[in-house]
Amino acid sequence: MPWLTLTTFLPLAGVVVLLAVPRIADRSARLVALGTAVATFALSVGILVGFDASEGGFQMVEEAAWVDSLNFRYVMGVDGISLFMVLLTTFLMPLAVLASWKVEHRVRAFMAAMLVLETAILGTFLALDLLLFFLFFEAILFPMYLIIGGWGYERRVYAAVKFFLYTMLGSAFLFVGILFLYFRAGTELGQATFDLRELVGLSLPAVTARWLFLAFFVAFAVKVPLFPLHTWLPDAHVEAPTAGSVILAGVLLKVGAYGLIRFNLSLFPEASTYFADAISILALIGIVYGGIVALIQTDVKRLVAYSSVSHLGFVVLGTFAFNQQAVSGGVLQMLNHGLSTGALFLLVGMVYERTHTRDLGKLGGLGRVTPVLAGTFLVVALSSLGLPGLNNFVGEFLVILGAFTANRLFGAIAAVGIVLAAIYLLWSYQRMMHGATPPEHEGHRDLSARERLVLAPIIAVIVLIGVFPRPFLDRIDPTVERSTRVVRDAGAATAAVSHGASP
Repeated sequence: MPWLTLTTFLPLAGVVVLLAVPRIADRSARLVALGTAVATFALSVGILVGFDASEGGFQMVEEAAWVDSLNFRYVMGVDGISLFMVLLTTFLMPLAVLASWKVEHRVRAFMAAMLVLETAILGTFLALDLLLFFLFFEAILFPMYLIIGGWGYERRVYAAVKFFLYTMLGSAFLFVGILFLYFRAGTELGQATFDLRELVGLSLPAVTARWLFLAFFVAFAVKVPLFPLHTWLPDAHVEAPTAGSVILAGVLLKVGAYGLIRFNLSLFPEASTYFADAISILALIGIVYGGIVALIQTDVKRLVAYSSVSHLGFVVLGTFAFNQQAVSGGVLQMLNHGLSTGALFLLVGMVYERTHTRDLGKLGGLGRVTPVLAGTFLVVALSSLGLPGLNNFVGEFLVILGAFTANRLFGAIAAVGIVLAAIYLLWSYQRMMHGATPPEHEGHRDLSARERLVLAPIIAVIVLIGVFPRPFLDRIDPTVERSTRVVRDAGAATAAVSHGASP
């Protein structure tokens, strides 16, 4: 059974229903989108069940001819790195649709955009042909642009255009790099190809590989986003509707980190070691800078946005430490961040629905009138700051431990990010939930049954990963070991050559 193809393209079946049925009622459009998203999650569970945890290579590979004359092929596959990104996407999408139940204008178009976005993200995580990957990578832009620009807040058009331009500029470099590899493969292998499995190990001069590394790196660094290419993110988060922020923070940002591991490390191992220290420094700047800027925010949604810059710095730092602990921690942290930050944006949206403000100076005392909301917010905040027993602790601990092994100074600086997270998250929680309740916020209702249904699965997985991370790491570790070994071998070979050339 072609699990990967069915999972990737099932959301488009929902889009066809939404667009083919004329004058479909808003409630029916919501139900179609929710049913499609739930069915897609069920299919992705089939991928998990069929996945062999002991195998580090690509599994369930599906191949078909696309354009024979040019050797364009449709190739999909999953490994321990992409597995949980797929599950995270299909897990969060039905919750985001359910959280958008109160969208009132152009409901059918909104739900269609969400489902198209799901297909684009899933294809990005599963494509093993670089041209196919690029098409999915670019396809993410359009539905996300429409979601921000069509259903966002006051400055939504500015934020949508900024997001689009930043990502499109990075993609231009990526496309050039992909084309170069295609023609290079034709020269070296006798047949041009975009197949990642054939391009790995391609013989490239060191200087050429480094330029290609940078072309790929810029595209993915914008998506992460890595300092200093992060400036589009706070605007996009603040202006996006709640569901848009959840998918943007929970999944879309992971496309950049995934690309760095999947393509930069695999295709350019020597260049990866060459640029490792510089990229690690940028990641550390992002960790500390994101935390400090989050501290001075008064808009709670912008605070959470800057926390993403800080948290994803851990992922990049772990990736370029090149040891199994750090990289496995980084992959797990991608999953953790999607859960915790996705839940934070859901909760911020729920607070805004009640109070019509995100200004911390105008909030306060909500814990007395909405105790369940306050308690849930506290659990998610503690998860995000890395409390032992909750999910983020496991990922951040592994990243810092692995980074410390590679470079003690880098590991020590990264630990500062955890301290900053504790300060800005607990401070914002105190401002929102404790103290005197302003008169205009008296009488707000607590979490509804629908809102509890949205949050409960996320809380359950947050606790599961924090208490029992082994099933996740058992599936991540074999692939990570395989990937990092290639980079370490390339670094060792380079060092040996340099040592031999030295007088």
